[in-house]
Amino acid sequence: MNILMALSQLEVTGAEVYGVTLADELIKRGNKVIIVSDTLTKKCKAEYIKLEFNKRGLGNRINQVKTLLKIIKENDIQVVHAHSRASSWSCSIACKIAGIPLVTSTHGRQPVHLSRKLFKAFGDLTIPVCENIQTQLVNDLGVNINDSKVLRNPIDTSVYKFEPKESSNNKKVVSIIGRLSGPKGDVAYSLLEVLSNMKNLDIRIIGGKDIPERFVKFKNLENIRFLGYVNDVPNKIKESDIIIGAGRVAVEAILSGRPVIAVGEAKYIGHISKENLNDGLKSNFGDIDFNNQIIFDSKKLISDIELAISMDNENLRELKEIVTEEFDLNSIVDKIEKIYSKEYVKKKKYEIPVIMYHRVVTDESEAGVHGTYITAKKFDEHMRFLKENGYETITFKEMAKLNWRNRFNKNRKLIMLTFDDGYEDNYKIAFPILKKYNFSCIIYLVSHLDYNKWDVEVPENPEKKFTLMTMDMIKEMQDYGIEFGGHTMNHPRLAHIPLERAREEILTSKAVLEEKLQEKLTSFAYPYGDLNEDVKSIVREAGYSFAVATDSGDLSFAEDLFQIRRIGIFPTNNMLNFRRKVKGNYNFIKIKREKRHAKS
Repeated sequence: MNILMALSQLEVTGAEVYGVTLADELIKRGNKVIIVSDTLTKKCKAEYIKLEFNKRGLGNRINQVKTLLKIIKENDIQVVHAHSRASSWSCSIACKIAGIPLVTSTHGRQPVHLSRKLFKAFGDLTIPVCENIQTQLVNDLGVNINDSKVLRNPIDTSVYKFEPKESSNNKKVVSIIGRLSGPKGDVAYSLLEVLSNMKNLDIRIIGGKDIPERFVKFKNLENIRFLGYVNDVPNKIKESDIIIGAGRVAVEAILSGRPVIAVGEAKYIGHISKENLNDGLKSNFGDIDFNNQIIFDSKKLISDIELAISMDNENLRELKEIVTEEFDLNSIVDKIEKIYSKEYVKKKKYEIPVIMYHRVVTDESEAGVHGTYITAKKFDEHMRFLKENGYETITFKEMAKLNWRNRFNKNRKLIMLTFDDGYEDNYKIAFPILKKYNFSCIIYLVSHLDYNKWDVEVPENPEKKFTLMTMDMIKEMQDYGIEFGGHTMNHPRLAHIPLERAREEILTSKAVLEEKLQEKLTSFAYPYGDLNEDVKSIVREAGYSFAVATDSGDLSFAEDLFQIRRIGIFPTNNMLNFRRKVKGNYNFIKIKREKRHAKS
């Protein structure tokens, strides 16, 4: 996707680290990212455009909106992600005019006043970085809880090696990491008032460009050193025995195997253990609470220092495992990408239609008992309509090359045509029509049958016998550019058979087809659309990249690549029905109808 990140800061902030980390990972995955901000101090692969959001006069705001609209139009921006109040205000107006979604990340406690309640500017969905922020947004600012989703600061946890510092008789190094200005400065000052008297500790202060006047009295003390702003905070963490900090600092310290005393600008949590880790997560390790008044107890701090010194490696490793799961970059960016896609689909009421056919027959005399067919005449009408209206067929193999994230890029009107089971008429009747219009499709093959045995040999409402394609037919279609996918060995209801049998049906059919086709299969179709989470896991493990269902799945193609919703075409559908089904908004109508029927 094409994403615009909006920040506003005059010096390095946690929001900037968040934004840059997120942008680099999104670019790595094939997205395009542009960052607009007053400054950008961290290196980033994204294009940077200076935009001074901190200039908040009415004229400045109007110019910001104009600039944003220009960037959105010129770069085909599909979603804006704002990371501050100043930027979200202008972005919300620009997004409304441009008709694209705004996603915001809420990094801290929000001011509560009338204008903020009236003009929230949290976008279509806001991402609070901890539970306490979400609670405040809902309780104090009236944000609908369904319009928010808690996701932690994404961190590349793989770069943090667990390296506990070897014990020694030297002074223990205690590093206080954070700004020396504002509320964090007040916290640092209170900490130093206590720690400056503990001569058995080597105290290091990391952060802040300059030393504020009130801190000067600590500067010449033998056990205190002001290191100022440093680029390599992780290295300074490793040099320390104990870390005192909040937010990302606390997380990085735990990942590095260091004991943490969590104290932020809103709450003193103290020495982090498994017992109070949840409290740390909810408050972003002390940065966000509800009363914003730190109860600071010097005796508690001294006690926490002693607990931190005595903490063993086993407990530190257990903490790291939990924190890794909570803050893992890949997992969080997966979720954010889904949010972008979902919000775009909801805003535009459009998703690439994935159409499902079965048989194509010469005329009604060849129809079976079940209504899973259309006539050649209707199929030709469908293909002619798609051609005349600028549709471009795409297969899953092509989608993987394009990168499904870029499916909304302008000047492309994509559609996916799928056929289940691999009937002989797909070759004899559908294939010539597809070639006539220079279209492709995906056909899902039952690997171990040569006719529709699953429909014929049933006691209730048995179907007529219809032959499946031969391998020679399949090869000819493959040479043209038709894609083939897996559809099991014998077409069972996968969620209603033993799991080991389901595994055999999925894995064996894939191996057999890949051997015959001399090509890896990209996608799978669940017979009858019958699936559950265990079945989906097997399909994923089998090496498929995509899997299609029938009437289940999300509005957004990207929400679950292993349960992609399809739109069925049936003999009762006239051309008006077909046009509605390929327009891109059909599933919105269908899901709404399904929910209405479920309630009645």
